[in-house]
Amino acid sequence: MDATGAAGDDSTSEGRAADTLDGSADTDRPDDGAGITDEDAAGSPGEGGANLPDEDAADGLGEDETVELVARADDVEIAADAADIADGFGEDETIEPVAAPVAREDDVEIADAEFRDARREERRSFDDRRGKRGGRDLDDAALARELLEAPELPEDIEYSDLDPDVRRELRSLPKSLAETVGKHLVAAGNLIDTDPEAALAHAKYAKTRASRIPIVREALGLVSYHAGRWQEALAELRAVRRMTHTDQHIAVIADAERALGRPERALDLAKEMQGRKLPRDVEIELKIVAAGARRDLGQVDAAVVSLQGDDLDPRKRDPWSARLFYAYADNLVAADRTEEALRWFLHAAEADTEDETDAAERAAELANG
Repeated sequence: MDATGAAGDDSTSEGRAADTLDGSADTDRPDDGAGITDEDAAGSPGEGGANLPDEDAADGLGEDETVELVARADDVEIAADAADIADGFGEDETIEPVAAPVAREDDVEIADAEFRDARREERRSFDDRRGKRGGRDLDDAALARELLEAPELPEDIEYSDLDPDVRRELRSLPKSLAETVGKHLVAAGNLIDTDPEAALAHAKYAKTRASRIPIVREALGLVSYHAGRWQEALAELRAVRRMTHTDQHIAVIADAERALGRPERALDLAKEMQGRKLPRDVEIELKIVAAGARRDLGQVDAAVVSLQGDDLDPRKRDPWSARLFYAYADNLVAADRTEEALRWFLHAAEADTEDETDAAERAAELANG
């Protein structure tokens, strides 16, 4: 907000208001008795009591002297009119000049300095108001409080441990802040399987420092999902979807809806994605979630059928094969097709080289049961 306040440069001349009445003009005057009698020179008094020259008096003068007398008579009339006007005002109601005289040079310099000071004060006031909205850097007290609230980082955490793609996304931050946020993301990733609550604390802190970075919101959403915080996971991953305009985490979003007891929404999301080009792993994961939502709704046979397809081949070893085989076996159990379920749990155990599932234990339970 800019404040403006420049004084106008009005100028008038005091002499323009009234001419000076001067009775001591240096005009050459004729000697006394030069063809003019005292009676003729005096003339006759006018009605207002003012002795004004008349035609007879002017006849005995030269041309220059006649002009002078007429001018002096006009001045007397102007003065009388001014006096009449002044009588109509009180003592305090004098007529002010139309405009102030031109300011002196030093007055202009003082006014300019005051104007600049006012602008600086206004800018400071604006900065203070903006600071209340979080536009300025944190003051010392707030920074100290924030450092105390930060979860303690494990000693072995290094910024270089962060995935290169994630480091690139953090480049928009100041270097020191990027390293701080990055270390907390590393800590969250390391703790997500062993201590989900501690991982959640690190991810939440990272969000407080860089909430506009999609990868930070993504990390918090996934950690919240693994910690069973379904509503928080939904909020963060929906935000990531809006920020990035991608459906990378649509299966996780659908599963969180299912976990919150809203299987219909999970199926709606699956239908929404039909015909869209999704990464193959995301497509398979969404198919697994949709099958689970159908089972939640009592559509067990439909759940089994929905997982069948080219990818359901026990000879395949794709990154998603173990999870697909496991989900198929689990739905077969729900459909009371135990023998088939045992066989597919075994297929899942063989494909699960990363021990992502408990397929072997489930197969053993069915075999002994």
